[in-house]
Amino acid sequence: MKKKHKIISFLLLFLSFMLVACTDEKTDEKATVDEGNETAGEKAPVTQIDPFDHSEKYTITGMTFRFGDPPPLKSPGLDMINERFNVDYKPEIIPQGDYVEKSSAIVASGAMPDLIGFQAGDTRFYQWAEDGAFLPLDDYLSHYATLGNIPDYIYNSFKVDGKIYGIPRYSNPYPVTPIIRQDWLDKLGMEVPTNYEELEKIAIAFTKEDPDGNGKDDTYGVAIGENINPSFNMGTYWDFNSWYHQNDDGDFIPGIISDGRKDLVQFFANLYKEGAMTKDFAVLDWASTNNEFYSGKAGIFVAGVSGMSQEYFDGLLAINPDAKLVAIPPFEAPDKSKGFTMGSGNSGILALNANLAKDEGKIYRALELVDFGKTYFPAEEKNPQNADFDFYLGKEGTGYNMENGLPVQVPTFSSEGLSPSTYFLDNREQVPEDAKITYSDSYTLPELKEMTSSLQEMFETTDLYVDPSHGVQSPTNQEKGTDLFQFLINEQSKMIAGQRPLSDWDALVKEYLAKGGEAIIKETNEGIKSKGYTEREWK
Repeated sequence: MKKKHKIISFLLLFLSFMLVACTDEKTDEKATVDEGNETAGEKAPVTQIDPFDHSEKYTITGMTFRFGDPPPLKSPGLDMINERFNVDYKPEIIPQGDYVEKSSAIVASGAMPDLIGFQAGDTRFYQWAEDGAFLPLDDYLSHYATLGNIPDYIYNSFKVDGKIYGIPRYSNPYPVTPIIRQDWLDKLGMEVPTNYEELEKIAIAFTKEDPDGNGKDDTYGVAIGENINPSFNMGTYWDFNSWYHQNDDGDFIPGIISDGRKDLVQFFANLYKEGAMTKDFAVLDWASTNNEFYSGKAGIFVAGVSGMSQEYFDGLLAINPDAKLVAIPPFEAPDKSKGFTMGSGNSGILALNANLAKDEGKIYRALELVDFGKTYFPAEEKNPQNADFDFYLGKEGTGYNMENGLPVQVPTFSSEGLSPSTYFLDNREQVPEDAKITYSDSYTLPELKEMTSSLQEMFETTDLYVDPSHGVQSPTNQEKGTDLFQFLINEQSKMIAGQRPLSDWDALVKEYLAKGGEAIIKETNEGIKSKGYTEREWK
């Protein structure tokens, strides 16, 4: 890892002194990496220019990942962008599965584009930012309606040495949390649980008291699969992935070794003994775990306000037409806290090449492209009367059509490049914190709309914990974190299945610390402190 880090550092240093040309194999057109006179990562002296002056035309290159096939390199949508922003825009969109390998090769060849995207959690972003590969953005973001209003606690995840180097790809802040079969509760005369003791009794009742009323012994409580997933944390206190608990020295520790996690492992062990959770959980993949729940076998699972599968829900209703799913509100923890952990607020990162520092006009133009691509349009403004929205989707009648008052993109909007939206490197709208968004509007199935409404209502009346570890990099975690996590999961799975006693918990934590966990905690807390966190923060 250290050798690779040094190689990247050398290549980036080399780029700051040389003018490098590269050829795009698909277009056979040449793109040039600018030679900067400033030190990499430092901005040229600020000049009094209009950030939105389009009198000069700029060539702007970009690269990011895409789930699905990329759009064509020449198209009406791309022409629309070039004309509107007075640019020669050259985005390279790479299939997600190949992105890390191909983007690393492009950068190593000396051809880093003006804009470069990263998937969430990609440690290359932080490594390259530390090496001076990216432009600090603090002095520019306030000029833009969208970029300038992203909350500081989200930008904090993209700070290196106190400066912002990344722009987040939006992800809604609400986590995936437990849900329960309300129709089964009604059948058994039980209420939505308010603590783990009640949840355990319900899971056992779902297993032994025929909640679907078919006279068969074919139901159970909790659907769970490999890697103890879902975790069924009923609040941040029990969240294995959150840095909430603190040790005797006052340092934050990972939830997976906390007292809350120990209590949760005991809860699962109780269920396993009673047959009230998926018996073969340790070898069940995610698709199969979903099937356990949506085939009507289990009564407790997880869901979110967005990204839900209507097809899965239809399958459940075909088996149990009266199925009704509702959110389980967070439980009060032993320390009196009550609330779930807020999502990171990003599903990807976008950075600007440090070599842009010598041309402030180009910086503003590149950020204008980014800002427009992330624009949030309220539901009532998604129509051809809104000129910006109409442009974004490629004009009514070409890139989209209005159907029952809603914009529906034509099937070939991306494959034929009809819509400008498909070419913005970050085309996920950045929903403002004060936006009045109703997530259930994304669905047509009444039962699914009702469930997501119950989740949104719960989140809007619940505190959400801001995890201070977001964006913090630990070299030891990069080197050993994956193996250490799997070690803990494997040992905790043994405890659940009765193959290792829970009384070994303290010994397990000591093993983790000795294998590298102590260094991870030390390095993570140094990063947390460097970002200015002093107290736990709830929103």
